[in-house]
Amino acid sequence: MTQVELAISGMTCASCASRIERKLNKLEGVQATVNYATEKAAVEIPAGIDPAALLAAIDSAGYSATVIVPNVDPDLGPVEVESARDPLTQRLVISSVLAAPVVVLSMIPALQFTNWQWLAFALASPVVVWGAWPFHLAAWKNARHGTATMDTLISIGVLAAYFWSVWALFLGTAGMPGMRMSFSLLSGESGMDDLYLEVASAVTVFILLGRWLEAKAKRTSGDALRALLSMGAKEAHLFELDGSERLVPISELRVGQEFVVRPGEAIATDGIVIDGRSAIDASMLTGEPVPVEVEPGAHVVGATVNASGRLIVRATRVGSDTQLAAMARLVEQAQHGKADVQRLADRVAGVFVPIVLVIAVATLIVWLVLDEPASSAFSA
Repeated sequence: MTQVELAISGMTCASCASRIERKLNKLEGVQATVNYATEKAAVEIPAGIDPAALLAAIDSAGYSATVIVPNVDPDLGPVEVESARDPLTQRLVISSVLAAPVVVLSMIPALQFTNWQWLAFALASPVVVWGAWPFHLAAWKNARHGTATMDTLISIGVLAAYFWSVWALFLGTAGMPGMRMSFSLLSGESGMDDLYLEVASAVTVFILLGRWLEAKAKRTSGDALRALLSMGAKEAHLFELDGSERLVPISELRVGQEFVVRPGEAIATDGIVIDGRSAIDASMLTGEPVPVEVEPGAHVVGATVNASGRLIVRATRVGSDTQLAAMARLVEQAQHGKADVQRLADRVAGVFVPIVLVIAVATLIVWLVLDEPASSAFSA
């Protein structure tokens, strides 16, 4: 079996990950685990199978994926910084500002002035259309592939509440001056004078908040790996045969070459000390704060710090073979794995959406069969 790692884009909830995982596992000989939190898939395929088949299967499910090439460069680039210009943050902030007055006006009758409902309609419309647009778009894409996800439920719920309110405002009596609404925990029959603008607005904001928290968690999920790899040196002082030194990027260092480590510098890669004596701070590896004394013949590990004397080290392992790279792989493998509770949540998410849709349709039919008004049936 060959291990392949895929980066998947387009997932919006755990049911998406569950669906992709089922799609991949249907391929002959394939064993896949899809992690929604890291947006990656760990796939084992029989030797000789083209990974392009995996990408085609994911594409047919409505998502996109790329094969991840192992990264041996410790420089992962700048850490992503949360910004108010981030599209999700901007969408959440603006939607929250617009939705708050709608919720307050709808639930506190004392604040409902004449024609307040039209102000609520004007404030709620951008939230439903623009704020919830990612949910509507994802629901449409899933519908085109004959599937339903959590975005489907969100989009249907938000649009149902909004268009009910539009119907009540323009065709019913809810748009009349002096109209009042009161909050009740158990709602009765719904008619042409009931609005659900606060439902459409609040649901959108709460789900956006959930997605924002998810995005924040994903940004921090790679911090341990980024911090670990950032400990490595970016350059090495290559020791030439004539005794001179030449500064080269760490990627150009090869096994057998000798390099110089000055006091205070991180050791470029795993190697063996050829000349010099010093104390090495190996706390990043061992957790021990006391430096370790090294002399010619001693083995040193890349990313540990030379605390005192000048050393000449011969490289024994470079790139993905170093101990630092091995530690990074362990961290990545830990992130790709799933806890039992996460596996349970994924299984629930896989059936939750269709069950909810079936219950909703069944509720509508039962109310109509019992000869209840269509407005009450739809509201229920």
